[in-house]
Amino acid sequence: MNRNRHKIYIVAEIGGNFTTFEQAVRLIDAAKACGVDAVKLQTYRAETLSSKKAIFDMENTGVTSQFELFDEYAIGEDLHRKVFACAREKGLDIFSSPSHKSDVDLLERLGCDAYKTGSDDAANLPLLRYIASKGKPVIYATGMCTLEEVREAVDAMLAEGNSRITILHAITAYPTHPEDVNLRAIQTLRDAFPRLTVGYSDHTMGTTACICAAAMGAQMLEKHFTCDKRADGPDHMHSADPDEMRAIVDAVRTFEIMRGHGIKMPAEAERTTRRNNRKSIVLCRDVKAGERIDAQAVDIKRPGYGIAPKFLEQIMGRRAARDLEKEDVLRWEDLA
Repeated sequence: MNRNRHKIYIVAEIGGNFTTFEQAVRLIDAAKACGVDAVKLQTYRAETLSSKKAIFDMENTGVTSQFELFDEYAIGEDLHRKVFACAREKGLDIFSSPSHKSDVDLLERLGCDAYKTGSDDAANLPLLRYIASKGKPVIYATGMCTLEEVREAVDAMLAEGNSRITILHAITAYPTHPEDVNLRAIQTLRDAFPRLTVGYSDHTMGTTACICAAAMGAQMLEKHFTCDKRADGPDHMHSADPDEMRAIVDAVRTFEIMRGHGIKMPAEAERTTRRNNRKSIVLCRDVKAGERIDAQAVDIKRPGYGIAPKFLEQIMGRRAARDLEKEDVLRWEDLA
């Protein structure tokens, strides 16, 4: 992972949205064209992820067998290897979410540079410790978590000597509806873990949540990505298509420019307008040399390069150093 801490890192999650190399290449090419920083996979085997008795009961899946769904979309080591090579060849970072220690071992064989942990493993301390022990960046999703559970998991990873942790606020609902997004939790996590990176993993429909999360301080954004929202599979419906992902990337990059340095000061673009559009003390009648300035002689008008309005009382009774004309912008050298 090549992260610039001043740049929001944008991840296109393609795991679960392909089962063939050709489909993966199409997704990677489209993600690259959108300007993302990385693509992410999901690494699992149904037999090590789910009991055959586990069911899904979610909006995107309906009621169905978890084991059967995972078995349908799991990808093998050879396809992993090809997809990793393809993404790297395109200049994208690539990493994955392992669901079992054996998945971590597979990813280690591929030289995976970072690990994302799914929210289903947010409280799986044995797996989190194993992943952290590899010494690589860990992107820790916090869906379904309390703050105390996040603390416990982070402490477990830190105890392995790994502080390269990014915490992602996430809601494990597919799709996530606006009333459940709770973006203020991003700031809660930033306050609770000031030395760690905090980001957002999005499962909403559309682009708004990611853009708002960036504005609220997320330093990493993850969004499911598809080329066809109507394709078979549970994640396509809440994934961003290329138009939406490009909109997210463009908006976030524009936000980064607009975010600025935070110092309240005149902008470079305001130099001329500060001079021309602010107001000064301006004469509203002719004043002869030696004549005293009174309230009837002055008004406050544009431009802004004369004596500032805050000095109005201080110039009352001062004498003109020379003949002055109506509409002259009063300067200190005009006063005796």
